[in-house]
Amino acid sequence: MLARALSALGAVLIEGPRACGKTETARRHAASEVLLDVDAAVRSAADIDPALLLEGPVPRLLDEWQLEPRVWDAVRRVVDARRAVGQFVLTGSAAPIDDVRRHSGAGRVAVVRMRPMSLFELGASPGAVSVRALLDGAEVPPLRCDIDLSGYAERTVIGGWPALLGHSVEDASIFVRSWIDGVVEHDVQTATGRQRNPAMLRRFLRAYAQMTAHPVPIARILDRAAGEADDGKTPSRWTAEPYLDALRRLMVVEDVDAWNIALRSRARLMETPKRHFADPSLAAALMDCAPQRLLRDLRTFGFLFESLVTRDVRVYAEANDAAVFHYRERAGELEVDLIVERRDGAWIGLEVKLGGERAIEEAAISLRRLAESRAASAPAQLAVITAGGYAYRREDGVAVVPLGLLGP
Repeated sequence: MLARALSALGAVLIEGPRACGKTETARRHAASEVLLDVDAAVRSAADIDPALLLEGPVPRLLDEWQLEPRVWDAVRRVVDARRAVGQFVLTGSAAPIDDVRRHSGAGRVAVVRMRPMSLFELGASPGAVSVRALLDGAEVPPLRCDIDLSGYAERTVIGGWPALLGHSVEDASIFVRSWIDGVVEHDVQTATGRQRNPAMLRRFLRAYAQMTAHPVPIARILDRAAGEADDGKTPSRWTAEPYLDALRRLMVVEDVDAWNIALRSRARLMETPKRHFADPSLAAALMDCAPQRLLRDLRTFGFLFESLVTRDVRVYAEANDAAVFHYRERAGELEVDLIVERRDGAWIGLEVKLGGERAIEEAAISLRRLAESRAASAPAQLAVITAGGYAYRREDGVAVVPLGLLGP
């Protein structure tokens, strides 16, 4: 995706949460680099004239550019002057408060969203069932998946962080907790420019984790956070909004929006997003969930497994010029976990289940109801994404696909 974008526009911005691999990925394409987060001399030069940072072999990497937001306009001016593609790669772990890229980057800067690694990128999935093929309506081949339930539990807790490749669950616990500590103690304060209450922020994050994969309003998350307070200090709506804004700009949380679709029915749709973190390991760590605990609490595991699926499906969807949504009616009569919609209008409906014949049957019924009585256009594919061992197509046409076989 980065190579494709560099061949089309003068600059590319890679956005994503801290430690997801942005800098290393950019370095594999860059001919020179500027590291704004570690080089004090560079920051001083940027303060004098941001254009000083742009001279050098191209593509030139400008890492953590948002630390000196004036760099953005300098890049824009140089791209206009040179009229050449592939000049700069910018990386950032936070979007600036005024989101300058929206009003000055059109036609000059491509934006690529990077997330923690999917099972396919980690080498845990062969990618034999691709999202592209599903969007094209291709048949799902009968295949066997080698990842069992305990394997998915470990993948959920370890997450998709490149630094944890080949590491143990114990190593992951230390890494992810340290990652969360950095957000609570430093990143949110830096992003908002104001002192924040770390204990209150951590309580808010834990309540958010408990609502993973739920389409719930912020008020309900705040109620849950208040229920855990033992010091009399609870976040209010006024307090929570800056927290949530900062967490979104830091790409710590990434909710799934409701599907905006033309319906054949008069169903009233819920517009509340489904709550998710950038990686399920964050929610697992905030709730103190080791793999063994998840295997003893399959209900909680089910929600975190949906978050694992959501992370991977988002990665695969982005590679196919598609976006991810959820569907839920206000009366609760029908919901579908994930809708992947390509820019050309092709869409697939996905229900997420750990497994079990009854659960798969219920999921298939929901998918068929959406396709047959709600959606105005026919789906390219309907599928149940499971933690089971086999991919196959049911007699009703609904595919069953283990997550460990899915790919871009």
